[in-house]
Parts: sequence; C-alpha cells; structure tokens
Amino acid sequence: MGPLKGVKVIELAGIGPGPMCAMLLADLGATVLRIDRPAAEELGINRPRKYNLLLRSRETLAVDLKRKAGLDLVLRLVEQADVLTEGFRPGVTERLGLGPDDCFKRNPRLVYGRMTGWGQQGPLSQAAGHDLNYIALTGALHAIGPRGGAPIPPLNLIADFGGGALYLALGIVAALLEARHSGHGQVVDATMLDGVASLMTAFTGMLAAGITDTRRGCNVLDGGAYFYQVYECADGEYVSLAPIEGKFHAELLQRLGLDPAGLAQADRAGWIAARDRLAAVFRTKTRAEWCALLEGTDVCFAPVLSLPEAVAHPHNVARGTFIDVDGVPQSGPAPRFSRTVPDQPTAPRPPDADAALAGWLDANEVIALRAEGTIA
Repeated sequence: MGPLKGVKVIELAGIGPGPMCAMLLADLGATVLRIDRPAAEELGINRPRKYNLLLRSRETLAVDLKRKAGLDLVLRLVEQADVLTEGFRPGVTERLGLGPDDCFKRNPRLVYGRMTGWGQQGPLSQAAGHDLNYIALTGALHAIGPRGGAPIPPLNLIADFGGGALYLALGIVAALLEARHSGHGQVVDATMLDGVASLMTAFTGMLAAGITDTRRGCNVLDGGAYFYQVYECADGEYVSLAPIEGKFHAELLQRLGLDPAGLAQADRAGWIAARDRLAAVFRTKTRAEWCALLEGTDVCFAPVLSLPEAVAHPHNVARGTFIDVDGVPQSGPAPRFSRTVPDQPTAPRPPDADAALAGWLDANEVIALRAEGTIA
C-alpha cells in the first residue's frame, strides 16, 4: 500500500541523505532495491544492521559494479525501474557505466536522482564533505549558537536530511509526475548545499528587511528572544517556550502571574533581563509541575524530552508517531494519507538475492546469475 505503490526504485548504496531518501520512498509504498557492495562493509557510522533504520522496508542485493557481469545485471534492472538514485561524487557513475546517458539508453522514462554535497559542478564539487560543512558554507551554521559563543552543530538534520533527502525525494516525485505526461525521464540534481540555501530562504528575506542580523543569539528564532527560549526547571530538566504572537505571550504572563512591566516583546534591549526574569521563575518548579500547568494551553509550550521520553509521551502514543519494528522504536511513515495508507515499515534486512530479485527477474534467471557468480 501507499501512494507510491507500483513505483520501482533502484538505490545505489551510500550514506546519509541517499538512504534517507530511499527510506522515504519505500515508506510511501515504492518497491526499492538497494544495490550494495559485495564486501558488505558498513558505510558511515557503524552499528548492527538491525539498528540502521534508514535501511528499512527494502531488499538489498550485493553486486560488484566493477565487474561487467554485475554492471550488466544492474542495467537490466534499470530497464524495469522508474527511478534510480545515487550519491557518489560527480563522475563516479559515469566511470562505472551507470551514468544518466548509460541508463537512459536502456530506459528513456527513467528518473535519475543524484545526490551530492557540493554539486555536480563548482570549485568544491570533487571535495569530500559532510552535513556540517554544507551548512557552514550556506550561512546556516553561523546563525546557530549562543550569543557571544561558537556555532553549534545541530545534529545532521539540516543538510543530510532536510536539504538533501527531502529535496531529492520531492524532485523525484515531481519528475515522476512529469514523466507520466511527457513519456521522458530526466536527471534530478539534488545538492545538499542548494537544499540548505533553500531552507534558509525565510531568514534571507528577514535579513534583507532589516528585522534580523547576523549576530548569533540576538534574534527572535535563534535564542535571543526570551519568548522563544529553553528554560531549566528545578529538577535540571528543560521546557521550551515559543509564544511569538502577542495573544499567546499575554496568556503566558497571565498563567505565570507575571507583571507585564519589563516584558515587552518589541523591546530588544530588554530581552536579556526578561530572559533572566523568566529563568528564575522556571527554576521554581519541576518540569512535570510546569507540564501540569502549561501543557496543552496556548502559551506554545512543550517539555524538552529525550528520545526515549518522546516515544512514551501520551500525545505521540495517541497519534502513533513512533512505532515498534522488530523491537526497535522508530518513527512511522510520514506524511499520512486518508486513502492510500502505507504499510508499516519492515526491519532492515541483510542481502538476499532471491528476495531482492523477486518481482524483477524470474527464478531461472536468478539461478543462472548465481551459477555464473554474478550474485552470491
């Protein structure tokens, strides 16, 4: 099930945004076949395959792409595919014989999804890099951190998964829709650098308008404002507040029993003193006590939870935001659909040629490929 049911995707194994994009497509019902390296070495941060959740919901086939027989096999699969995704440095798939032109000769309707960090062209295109480097070059990292302090790495959510995987998935779905009308595939060139720059669009506009500046911790959304802030509680836990709108801010002050004097949102010069004032208030109660008073109101409040706490929170439980797959808590498919409801994800599986090629090749072809040593 799922809105992408019937779409067949070949994923050339990589790390970070590539697997995340493939997971998103699989979560929404696409049949994804991951082409992995024959040595089966773990890419990126090593952990048991069961816990490499970005590999869920798809089969894996180990193929040596440097052997002609392995390359020929993948090109045969390309003939049946709707999408191919790859995350190598520019020029690698071309040298392998799996570049866009090679694949379009076999399947002109193919959507060829490319993921790079720096882009297919440009002075840095051949350099190694990771999420932190891409957000550094786009101005995003500079904006994240405390007043007077150094920039803080915000996990690898922004470039890898936001600017990378999500933009590639969107581009692929858009190209699939276009191919239905034109009958032609195309290359989707997704670059984490470009994606992060796109994510920064609102902030670029605010900077141009003069309502924000480049100093960290001095603006509304970067921790500068006392009303968009994290506060420590009496038990050492934290809560988040975000009453940006005036009516929500007024409700916060009313529920806290605070005199509005000295708590004017527009008075930037008074933000530090106001933050100190609220910090003293929040240190008077535990996180649980603040939740009892403020959670579910219009003050824009939420406790700052660890991942295990988030899994158990009543709201997340009620929505089924997190699910259990093979004993491992994880997020469920998103977004949700009213009619074509996706199936529950399946756990990451080791390479299995028979399972991987079912629906792509018939059993006799698989037997022949195994006999000639093309697959294990």
